[in-house]
Amino acid sequence: MDPNLKFYVLLVLVGLVDVSFAETDFGNCERAVRNWASSSLDKEIRQDKHTLRDLLFFLHVPRTGGRTYFHCFLRKLYPNSLECPRSYDKLHFDPRTLKCRLLATHDDYSLTSKFPKERTSVVTILRDPVDRVFSTYEFSIEVAARFLVHPNLTSAIDMVARLRGKTKGASTLDIWPWKYLVPWMREDLFARRDVRYGRGQQITESNDSYDMEDFAMPLHEYINHPVAEEIVHNGATFQVAGLTNNSYHPESHEVRHCVQKHKSLGKYVLGVAKKRLDDMLYIGLTEEHRESATMFANVVGAQVISQIKAPNSSLNNADNIEQSSFSDSEPDNNEHQMTVEKLTEAYESCIHNLRKAQAQRRISSLKKISPVSFSKEARLQIPEVVLQRIQYLNDLDLELYEYARDLFSKQHKTMQTLNQERWDKIASSVYGLTLWTILPLAITLAFLLFLFLVIVNVRRRTLKVKL
Repeated sequence: MDPNLKFYVLLVLVGLVDVSFAETDFGNCERAVRNWASSSLDKEIRQDKHTLRDLLFFLHVPRTGGRTYFHCFLRKLYPNSLECPRSYDKLHFDPRTLKCRLLATHDDYSLTSKFPKERTSVVTILRDPVDRVFSTYEFSIEVAARFLVHPNLTSAIDMVARLRGKTKGASTLDIWPWKYLVPWMREDLFARRDVRYGRGQQITESNDSYDMEDFAMPLHEYINHPVAEEIVHNGATFQVAGLTNNSYHPESHEVRHCVQKHKSLGKYVLGVAKKRLDDMLYIGLTEEHRESATMFANVVGAQVISQIKAPNSSLNNADNIEQSSFSDSEPDNNEHQMTVEKLTEAYESCIHNLRKAQAQRRISSLKKISPVSFSKEARLQIPEVVLQRIQYLNDLDLELYEYARDLFSKQHKTMQTLNQERWDKIASSVYGLTLWTILPLAITLAFLLFLFLVIVNVRRRTLKVKL
């Protein structure tokens, strides 16, 4: 046989094998994803999904503003004694003997499988996916830059190891997803600094903080890296679906990789994520900050306050109730006084201080890689091709976010309707009370006026007779 013909036949056979393998791989993936989706969907419709249950699980999607909710809302509502030990990589308490009432972590939805479903309420906050990628990139570099005070990477790693043995609390390096993203960026920052020092500080000039390769990994390189694909892109969808690389379900890794490999399978994951948003007690939006905060105070805060005031409530009887952030206010008659209005006022004050501290820390960190400086204004310089790439890589998150916006709008309208009904009842009660209060008074005054006129008339007639 002609050698050229043999080569052509071989290429055809290899192509057929590849096609067959691809079809088999897709078929296996489709079965795995569909089976997972079918087992994950809760067929029951919760009629009381807007009622706060025994345990509140705050599913904290990274870079959505959840830290402000935790510190400025939840810690003002729940005493320390009722906060569950946060899980990070594993549970630090036995969920079968659940006595705590608040769990706030970056864990994904799979964590709820450890708790009684009928006793657990879930809340979360979502953010515009493109902005969330920006913020994740910025925060990864910001935290990694703090280690540049060390002469080299080895020194920085040794210091972290020493501190871990001495401190009780968890650091950023212990928390998903930063335990992956920060070391990655830390290694990259040290490598780029070594290159700069090696060539005598000669740098390539750039006015784009998201593309200063002499100082930090450019954004376009970051978003196309396998680490970002595994952890960052479509991260909100995978977290709500319970499919992150930090999931408690062993099949989650196969399902996630199948969806990353075959985009058409993403619809099954979206279906599960949307259903879980439907069943949540509350969904906030980073971009709708004020409305989200108001809704949280009225939907979640009001119910926690009601539980606190309820007789024999575990919230009310907690040993450490005075440790609540409202302890700085003087309670009347030794009772823990809390209202939605007070909660909202305290929240506004808290976020002002928290944001100020965060801004100062960011400025201090980024000085180590100056002239890099992240800001909303600097984001405007990011090329359109990079924005489109981020949108392509986060297609599931974009669709889930739009779905969340629709749910948020419905929640907002429902809250407005309930508030209007509440005010109508108050107005009706006040009107009825006023009517029944004024009517007897008016009758009394009319009677007294009538008596006065009668007496005056009688006296006039008496005077006329005398004359």
